[in-house]
Amino acid sequence: MASALALARDGRPVEIFERREDVGGRFHGDFQGLENWTTQEDVLDVLAGMGLQINFQCTPFSELVLYDPQGREALCRADKPLFYLVRRGNQVGMLDHGLKKQLQEQGVPIHFRRTIELRRGGIMAAGPRRGDIIALGYVFETDMADGIFAAVSNKLAPHGYAYLLIQGGRGTLATCMFSGFGRRRECLERCVRFFEERAGLRMVNAHRFGGLGAASVPDRACRNGVIYVGEAAGFQDALFGFGIRYALMSGHMAAMALLRGEPEGYEYLWREKLGGFFRTGAVNRWLFEKGGHPGYHYLVWRVSRCRDPRAWLRRFYGPSWLKSAWYGYMNRRRRG
Repeated sequence: MASALALARDGRPVEIFERREDVGGRFHGDFQGLENWTTQEDVLDVLAGMGLQINFQCTPFSELVLYDPQGREALCRADKPLFYLVRRGNQVGMLDHGLKKQLQEQGVPIHFRRTIELRRGGIMAAGPRRGDIIALGYVFETDMADGIFAAVSNKLAPHGYAYLLIQGGRGTLATCMFSGFGRRRECLERCVRFFEERAGLRMVNAHRFGGLGAASVPDRACRNGVIYVGEAAGFQDALFGFGIRYALMSGHMAAMALLRGEPEGYEYLWREKLGGFFRTGAVNRWLFEKGGHPGYHYLVWRVSRCRDPRAWLRRFYGPSWLKSAWYGYMNRRRRG
């Protein structure tokens, strides 16, 4: 949708083929985080610079309650938003619905419950092709105050994290797992009990949901003239799964490449703007898994004690020569 908006604003003919009955069909009205630390510029200004309107619910949060593997609480507080909560799905106020409305205003046709084979080029944004990450959780109503809670423990989410997001009387709780998928239901119920004890979780009209994610650094994201964007290309934060910013940015880059008549130029654009973040994410993921519970504890302690968490996270997530070199070493070992 981000690609189509950029092309339509330039007067190009665009059509979208969506295999589901509506946009956002993968999602369930669950909250997700639009991270706001990988650039100094606020992410909403980044989206506005791509011509996207913020016509969807987008709530800033500058505080985050963290729990280490022993359940000890730490508060992470920043002067500016760490991230914005958005809801995903096809209802009014949700990110996907907002983008659809912008497309309708531009007169872009969306063909629902239809797919097409891209033989002469085009943009593929069909979501993940495999499941490196599994999320299982609940969406619900609640009388809890707004808040963001996250826990790192292999008992709650093997090599991942658990989260509880509350805003405006609605909530999302989930375990986001990078391994141990066979224990997903057990981990989910542990998460419910954990947040009941630590955060006073209260759920009403709870509905369970699940989803898959994929994170990788592709060799190529343009194949046979077809451009792959978002999770279809594997563009996802390998450490904690933040991917909305990357999806929207890659969609806009794909449109810019087509507007220049150079689909292959997309390879240069995503590598220049995003490639370093993906390499750093892969190294951060490796370090996180190798560190285990002691490493999780250190990460919670470090980010909650620094004066400017947003700046610290920007450095932690940002490209660096050291992490690029380590990524190259990891790749050589994997292929060798």
